[in-house]
Amino acid sequence: MSLTAAIAIYFIIWWLVLFTVLPFGVRTQSEEGDVTPGTVGSAPVRFAFGRTAIRTTVVSCVVFAGFYALTNLGLIGLDDVPLLPDPRPAH
Repeated sequence: MSLTAAIAIYFIIWWLVLFTVLPFGVRTQSEEGDVTPGTVGSAPVRFAFGRTAIRTTVVSCVVFAGFYALTNLGLIGLDDVPLLPDPRPAH
C-alpha cells in the first residue's frame, strides 16, 4: 500500500469514526433544563471538539491498524470478498 493510499484510507476512517464518536458524553439543553430561546432542546450545552477529535483519532488509529494488518499481512484480500465477479475471461 502506498503512503498516499494509506493517508486517504485513514482520512475516510477518521471521518466515519467521527460521526460515531460525536454523540458520546453530550448533554443536551433539555437534559440540563436550560433551553436557550431560538434553539432546539436537543442542542448540546457545551461541545468540546478537542476531546471529540482526540477520541476520534485514537479510535481511528486502532481501526486503521487492524485494517492495515489484515490487508498487508495477507490475512484478507480482494479474493476473499464474496460476490465479486471473476475478472478472468471465460474460455
